Amino acid sequence: MVTNFSSMSSTVALSEACKFCLTASKATPCLAKGLSFMGLGLNHAMFHLSSKKTSLRPSRRPVMWIRNFSAAVETAKEEQTETRVPIDSSVTGDAIRRRFLEFYASRAHKILPGSSLVPDDPTVLLTIAGMLQFKPIFLGQAPRQVPRATTSQKCIRTNDIENVGRTARHHTFFEMLGNFSFGDYFKKDAIKWAWELATEEFKLPIDRLWVSIFQDDDEAFTLWRDEAGVQENRILRMGEEDNFWSSGSTGPCGPCSELYYDFYPERGTENVDLGDDSRFIEFYNLVFMQYNRKEDGALEPLRNKNIDTGLGLERLAQILQKVPNNYETDLIYPIMEYAANLAGLTYRDASENSKTYLKVIGDHSRAVVYLISDGVTPSNIGRGYIVRRLIRRVVRMGRLLGIKGDGQGDIDGAFLPAIAKVVIDMSSNVDPDVQTNSSRIFTELHKEEIRFVQTLERGEKLLEQLLQDALAQAIQPNSSQAVLSGKDVFMLYDTFGFPIEITEEVAAERGVSIDRKGFEAEMEVQRQQSQAAHNTVKLYADGALGDISSKVPLTEFLGYSTLQSSSNIVALLLKGLPVTHAPEGSEVEIILDQTPFYAESGGQIGDNGILSISGTGTINITDVQKIAGGLFLHKGIVQEGTIEIGGSVDAVVNSRLRQRAQAHHTATHLLQSALKKIIGDEVSQAGSLVAFDRLRFDFNLSRPVTEDEISKIEDSINEWIGMGVSLQTRVMTLTDAKRSGAIAMFGEKYGEEVRVVEVPGISLELCGGTHVSNTSEIQGFRIISEQGIASGVRRIEAVAGPAFVEYAIARDRVVRQLSSLLKVKAEDLPARISVLLDDIRSVRGEASSLQAKVAMMKAEVLGNSPLFVGSFRLVVGVLDSAVDVDSLRTAAEHVSKMLGDMGAVVLGNSMGEGKVSIVASFGPKVVEQGLNAGKFVGMIARICGGGGGGRPNFAQAGGKMPEKLPEALQKAKDELQLTLSKKS
Repeated sequence: MVTNFSSMSSTVALSEACKFCLTASKATPCLAKGLSFMGLGLNHAMFHLSSKKTSLRPSRRPVMWIRNFSAAVETAKEEQTETRVPIDSSVTGDAIRRRFLEFYASRAHKILPGSSLVPDDPTVLLTIAGMLQFKPIFLGQAPRQVPRATTSQKCIRTNDIENVGRTARHHTFFEMLGNFSFGDYFKKDAIKWAWELATEEFKLPIDRLWVSIFQDDDEAFTLWRDEAGVQENRILRMGEEDNFWSSGSTGPCGPCSELYYDFYPERGTENVDLGDDSRFIEFYNLVFMQYNRKEDGALEPLRNKNIDTGLGLERLAQILQKVPNNYETDLIYPIMEYAANLAGLTYRDASENSKTYLKVIGDHSRAVVYLISDGVTPSNIGRGYIVRRLIRRVVRMGRLLGIKGDGQGDIDGAFLPAIAKVVIDMSSNVDPDVQTNSSRIFTELHKEEIRFVQTLERGEKLLEQLLQDALAQAIQPNSSQAVLSGKDVFMLYDTFGFPIEITEEVAAERGVSIDRKGFEAEMEVQRQQSQAAHNTVKLYADGALGDISSKVPLTEFLGYSTLQSSSNIVALLLKGLPVTHAPEGSEVEIILDQTPFYAESGGQIGDNGILSISGTGTINITDVQKIAGGLFLHKGIVQEGTIEIGGSVDAVVNSRLRQRAQAHHTATHLLQSALKKIIGDEVSQAGSLVAFDRLRFDFNLSRPVTEDEISKIEDSINEWIGMGVSLQTRVMTLTDAKRSGAIAMFGEKYGEEVRVVEVPGISLELCGGTHVSNTSEIQGFRIISEQGIASGVRRIEAVAGPAFVEYAIARDRVVRQLSSLLKVKAEDLPARISVLLDDIRSVRGEASSLQAKVAMMKAEVLGNSPLFVGSFRLVVGVLDSAVDVDSLRTAAEHVSKMLGDMGAVVLGNSMGEGKVSIVASFGPKVVEQGLNAGKFVGMIARICGGGGGGRPNFAQAGGKMPEKLPEALQKAKDELQLTLSKKS
């Protein structure tokens, strides 16, 4: 092994290592010797002596770890000495964030709040960039609220998850600081201010800064040189792949420019490669959105040019705090330090592998805390799968570090909530809502960790089974060495959380190798799927709607005060394409200049109704969707006549259906208040549907709602309905609304001004939906179902208003029918039904007992005619489909007793289409011959497309291919004969 230092004329090899560098097992490259060759003037012995271990106790002051020499060598940086130094309060993560925002605020930028990690954008799964909330503005689909803005945006990216902890700066969770111009300032000011921020505000040394530009962007080159004063040889031109930003084949795009920090200026300015991650870190990216790429690939200048920038907070913190990687900044280090303490370690003294595990814990813990706070709960699909996968990686790393239970003595406990508390304590300047949601975060993490630990234990059993199968296969004729397939290794990794290194180590102990190439192929498939799953922002509008959105003014909504209006058709689409007219029978999409129709949003579905064209036709509207930030797309069928663009229509909403939606929407607000009143303030909305026939409300709760609680919720809501409380609506700033205590609806995006709907003394929420004017209009409320839909998420479906009346009438009919059939009064129905259920259970018990007796009789017939193999006695046979699984087990045990210690029994049956059961029972002498009922029956069941297992003397398996049962039982008979004949 040879360590290369790029600026050295010679190489430091193991044979040249000094005596300080020799360990008990082998020599390692001498870092101090290498540095002395680099001319850094370090005394060789002092370098080693200064490496003495120091204690690592938690401190109340922010601290950082700073190297004892100016430039770390990337390939050996973790071997360098560390000294504990308090962080300058001006360069803490919180201070950097505040200084960035204040810097741009002083230049007339409006400081806007960051958005949720759950974006209001179907093209991305999670918020992956600071500009995402401004996408409609960049597309021209929504008017700008301010000419320039600055934000701090929390982001999640998981396409490079395997690099987390292994490189200096890969993360799943990170903060992006940004400044944005919406048709206001452009390239000159963006470059000028970026340079001022770096060199004056944060005082980065000019001789450590480099700039990249797009190869053809002469304007940017001139501005960096003349306005910012950057030396020409520090401005590098790069190709389209690196420095031309676009998000799709069409739409807004433009050149970009990046600021890099140089950790090794002593390496000179010749043949510089900004892609060398060991020397440079890109920390600020400026996108000059100045073109629109057309379908033919041609670039046309945008009418309004925009600026979109992103500065990585963790990266700038690494630079300013003078630490070797992002993880050792005060943004992440306290989390790693706490995790290390739980494992009985110190970060400084940990091995390289342990440091990697701690880095993964530090990064992923931030991600899961903020995701759960924003309403994402662990599940097996979509965003929930991302949370579950990240949590499982943290738990796995904790176990690899040796954290047992909660790390504080409770072996059956969970350590994630304790780690999460550190993250939450650091969150106040990132997202204040995290503190509010802490109880829910702790509950979700505890539950998910305990569940995953159980999964790991199941995985260990599965690994053992797979190893046995591989060894059994290897002894078959024409078989080669025992190998675990890449698919199985990946399944253990992805489903059960087993690192490939652990699987490989355990397999090697059993003499089994693993198919690494197959594993990597499976990993590559997953990476491609992950990278394809919404990890880029598509900044273009699809098809005709994108073109229309840039030409048509936003629709004016009149539906709060009226259900009809005269409107003009400003856009008409047929099969998604713009047309000038549409004939009778056409399915059309229509945009009006103003409308009383409510467009689906906030969980409430769109209105239905009629568009009438005087003397020429009518259109039956069946749905209304809001697109492009404020265009109302009316979908319907031309019932008669012909409609034309530019024509005038009378728009009339179906008042009966609107009334039903209004009753359900206001009832949804009352339901949320009742849940908080009865269950507790920890209940938070996780989704909703306001339809004409029902309402649906999803909320975070880790347990079912009890019948008593449901009754109390219904009673509270019906009491509020009976009180006849008048609703109040008003428009105010978002800040004032939050200050007043208004609850934000899940998944909604709010502008500077918001609409607040209040049921005085009961409910106060931000809401753009339509509502009743008085709670008495709701008439009544009834919950029709309550169920879990995901881990930690419950769903209530209910009816109110006219739907409540219809539901009550329908239920009454059912009760009357049952009373008539059972010849009892309505109030006596529960008792009568209870008696009937007892009778049914009794009859079923008798039937089961009869089945068992039939099975025993048939089994005795088989047991009286065993197959003799030497002194061993075998019974392999089929019991018919009238025998259930319990009876099959009982029959096998009975025959086994008949045959004694030398008996082996395998019975099977098929209980209907697609279901097979197989049971094996081996006597003690059979087990002594090396036969294991659990492994044996599992092998046999695979022929029927199933599997199973159990004890060495008794086991059960299932399958789903009844037609293969004869083949499976013949295989069982042959294997038993073959094995036992050798022992006779």
